[in-house]
Amino acid sequence: MKRAITFIIITCLLNWALAVAFMLAGFKFSGSQAIIFGAIYMLIPMLVALFLQKLIYKEKVKDNLLISFKLNKWFLVAWLLIPVANILVIFVALLIPGVTISPEMGGLIEKMSTSLPPDQLEKLTEKVHNLPPFVPALITLVQGLIAGITINAVFAFGEELGWRGFLLHQFKKLHFMKASLITGFVWGIWHFPIILMGHNYPAHPIAGVFMMTLFCILLSPIFAYITLKSKSVIAAAIMHGSLNGTVGLSMMLLVGGSDLTIGITGISGFALLTLLNVVIFLIDKYWTKENIWSKTIES
Repeated sequence: MKRAITFIIITCLLNWALAVAFMLAGFKFSGSQAIIFGAIYMLIPMLVALFLQKLIYKEKVKDNLLISFKLNKWFLVAWLLIPVANILVIFVALLIPGVTISPEMGGLIEKMSTSLPPDQLEKLTEKVHNLPPFVPALITLVQGLIAGITINAVFAFGEELGWRGFLLHQFKKLHFMKASLITGFVWGIWHFPIILMGHNYPAHPIAGVFMMTLFCILLSPIFAYITLKSKSVIAAAIMHGSLNGTVGLSMMLLVGGSDLTIGITGISGFALLTLLNVVIFLIDKYWTKENIWSKTIES
């Protein structure tokens, strides 16, 4: 546990210091600046994990941190599960009063109206309306899936080697759920500077800190389960990459609601993730031979 605490403290302090430096330098968390900053931010957990594992503790990196490219069916599950959830959450959000679906990408146009100049917004609206209904969303889905297993996965590996690699290894004597919840909480608060900058919850940055923490707690058992089933942190990186690549689908297609209610990072997503956790628990308990959910990580 001491090693886990050391990792958590160093990682959070480095990331938070980077965020403070970013803000003090006068940069804005938008456009290309946000992309570059976010990519660097995601790599720090990996760098800390490698530093501690290799240079301080002088232990094997590949085996202990589950770095394996040996493909199995769980890699496919990792790639597709969250994109499917991002589609299903659209229908969950439609249960919220005032939320409707817009095949013409009304949700995207509605949200861009506050950040784009009028001439650019007009061009975007015209471009979207010239395409058949749902086609822009389909294009986004395909692009997100491709990015999820390529470039997104590379940068997501920066996070996952820390959370599902180093921390999961340090928590190997803990019960699966306890290890997942602690990891999820740390993962959530690690995000807080970029949430305050407007990431994921631009209209509600303060509430967004708590929402993001809850989101990560709900997501953590799913990520840990896939990591252990696949026996590879690479699968977790692919899942994380696919999440980042398709997370905007519901925001594009839904009109109404807010960043606190719609999308997988909103209340509707929390309901779906809770159900998904229950389904995985039941499958693990009654269907699979290698039960994971009710045991310690190392068993």
